[in-house]
Amino acid sequence: MSDVKKLSKVFKALSNPNRLELYLKIKNHHKIEIGKKKRACLLSSLCESLNIGAPTISHHLKELMNAELVETDKQGKFITCNLNQSLLNEVIKELKS
Repeated sequence: MSDVKKLSKVFKALSNPNRLELYLKIKNHHKIEIGKKKRACLLSSLCESLNIGAPTISHHLKELMNAELVETDKQGKFITCNLNQSLLNEVIKELKS
């Protein structure tokens, strides 16, 4: 990842304490099975575990999505969240080089 703008967008998104907490919660939260292999975190579970309101969570989730750090998917009436593992791997690789 030699795209400085993309890397900057990632760090900017994670620089907000609420967004960083949300990102880490998605990373560490209990995952549910979706289909055969996909594992995802329910957004409703995240709302219960954070001390911020749903509109604020929605705003921060949108910022994380804009930075391509997380992906969401609608499963019936539920919204699931996943880390974008390939982007995370790119950032780690860039920081190590």
